[in-house]
Amino acid sequence: MNFKGNGIPLRDKGLDRVCATLCVHDAEIWAVLTVETRGFGFFEDRRPQILFERHIFHRLTSGKFDEGNADISSEFPGGYLSGSDEYTRLEKAMALDVDAALKSCSWGIGQVMGFNYAISGFGSVSEMVLQMVADENAQLMAMAKFIENNNLAAALQRKNWGAFARGYNGREYKKNEYDTRLAAAYAKYSVNLPDITLRAAQAALIYLGIDPGPVDGFRGRRTLAAILAFQERYGLHLSGELDGDTEELLFIKAFN
Repeated sequence: MNFKGNGIPLRDKGLDRVCATLCVHDAEIWAVLTVETRGFGFFEDRRPQILFERHIFHRLTSGKFDEGNADISSEFPGGYLSGSDEYTRLEKAMALDVDAALKSCSWGIGQVMGFNYAISGFGSVSEMVLQMVADENAQLMAMAKFIENNNLAAALQRKNWGAFARGYNGREYKKNEYDTRLAAAYAKYSVNLPDITLRAAQAALIYLGIDPGPVDGFRGRRTLAAILAFQERYGLHLSGELDGDTEELLFIKAFN
């Protein structure tokens, strides 16, 4: 399976559709995304963000691969390599059982577990993964369907972070202060929302090998420097601004 696509970032229509589905505002969605994936659904190599859970693979395969494979199959969580190195673990598990391996990962911007494919609106885990590879709009809608079909939308609407965290992240959510971090992220985004076009530009810059800092939709010194570097590379006016000419060429170079 090819996990590398174009890495298309979230756009306004995708975010609007999810907000309408869950009857919430942008700030609630950004809060969840920030806590789950630090706000972006792809790695720098354009593969979806994943985290392989060896205890899930152990459970789905009844532990038959445990011996000699403690890194990918164990009754206990752990063994994480982090970042895109998680694909090394996934591919090792896929050599043993493709279906169980895909179900044992959390995927994309909302980190939805593969075994939740049906409740997230997909006919199979393979279909889910293909959509995770496609773009962040699809990743975000999968998260929205998971929230909706698990009856968590009301908790999100009320900003009941404890109830939402329990349903979305499990009973152990307090160990990672999941509810506290959600509340803090929501407070931030209630005051200042990301610029979704700038966020897409930050993603494009990363794909082109120019570091803009976090893909967060906020303009800082690193983003300014990255835009200037792009403009210099392609002979554009050195404004440091995401003007029309810069935006058009940036997206052509990154996504075409």
